[in-house]
Amino acid sequence: QVQFVESGGGLVQAGGSLRLSCSASGIAFRINSIGWYRQAPGKQRELVARISSGGSTNYADSVKGRFTLSRDNGKNTVYLQMKSLKPEDTAVYYCNTYSARYDYWGQGTQVTVSS
Repeated sequence: QVQFVESGGGLVQAGGSLRLSCSASGIAFRINSIGWYRQAPGKQRELVARISSGGSTNYADSVKGRFTLSRDNGKNTVYLQMKSLKPEDTAVYYCNTYSARYDYWGQGTQVTVSS
């Protein structure tokens, strides 16, 4: 059974930092690209960042220069380091992997940035 577990969310003041973790099991983690998405109340889910199996990353324009995505294949975990957080970063953050045959999501972790 495939399982993604996000952690590290919480309440932080604007300008602060958080590090989110996404741990995976039941999947060949190292061959999958992993994405972090977020969904704010009343808004559509959006891609925040994605890391390929080889470690290449891409970021949404809104987080470039502030968020850093990395992976540890030995721990089946990806990390999203978030700095200079803004109130508009407030959302539930989810990790995801997909292919033509599957589409797996975690349960999400809440990030709240106060002004």
